[in-house]
Amino acid sequence: MSGPFRIRENGIELFVRLTPKAAMDRIDGVETAADGRSHLKARVRALPENGAANQALEKLVARALGMPASSVSVVAGGTARLKTLRVVGEPGTLARSVEALRGN
Repeated sequence: MSGPFRIRENGIELFVRLTPKAAMDRIDGVETAADGRSHLKARVRALPENGAANQALEKLVARALGMPASSVSVVAGGTARLKTLRVVGEPGTLARSVEALRGN
């Protein structure tokens, strides 16, 4: 796997490490874990209560990828720091958009 995502038929699965209760909502690029898997680093101001941080993450990623918020959803890791997001859209375009976030 080259990037923090996996291509799916009608979109991508995006792997994210989320830090809640941050000073600002932002994406901090991509990092590679010790096991060789990479993920997008994201911070949100929201608290990890009642899904607030997950909702903030969905909005942040949608905005960063230029997608409607409804196209992004947390599908795994709801209460964990490492999450999998489902992004619905044209896979090639989404892959290029994620690659562009590497430098943030």
